[in-house]
Amino acid sequence: MSEQANMLGTMREKILSDPEVVLEDHDLMRALIEANERSHGSNIVDLRGIAMERLESRLDRLEDTHRSVIAAAYDNLAGTNLIHNAVLKLLEPTDFAAFLQSLSGELRDALRVSYVRLLLESKDHEAPSLGFDEVLSVVEPGTVDHYITAGRNISVRPVTLRQVDPASEDVYGAVASHIKSEGLMKLDLGDGRLPGLLIMGSDDPDQFRANQGTDLLAFFSGVFERAMRRWLA
Repeated sequence: MSEQANMLGTMREKILSDPEVVLEDHDLMRALIEANERSHGSNIVDLRGIAMERLESRLDRLEDTHRSVIAAAYDNLAGTNLIHNAVLKLLEPTDFAAFLQSLSGELRDALRVSYVRLLLESKDHEAPSLGFDEVLSVVEPGTVDHYITAGRNISVRPVTLRQVDPASEDVYGAVASHIKSEGLMKLDLGDGRLPGLLIMGSDDPDQFRANQGTDLLAFFSGVFERAMRRWLA
């Protein structure tokens, strides 16, 4: 008994010297509240206990929201840094051949995607593709909008994100079976020119989803358009 009394005395002194230890422990506070309610009997409503439960519930929701906001902020920062790095890679090539080569190399890696392809509409769509068949396709007019909408009668957005299963073999070729989502950016290449389409494919089905924001990719698309206009000029 004396040992138990000494233990209780030590615990009491610890709590009195640092009561925040108890207040910050949710499980301990809940146990104390339940013990207090039991001591009152079943016929007595403890309004303080009810109020504390509601406050605890609100605090838990607030903490969850706080964590969600911080996580979203980190994701946005990481996405911004990724796009900024990709823009720098986009500006490095000093000729059009190096620019196209970067689509399957440094630029693709900077964007952290599995595949990058550029479609350019041309009235002479059977013209040679400059030897960059892996990343560049010259297609007939109307192909860009048809691919974005999948042939449906819907509006064409500047940036389209979606999951694909299966992916188009005409676009991805032998790697089509590995592509699970894609980001599509319609390119305005200037007055008098037909549009283009920048396609990013990923083996991660969650990398591009329809409910994601498109602001960063819209910015990247704008930079890509301007780079293309420079080369086409």
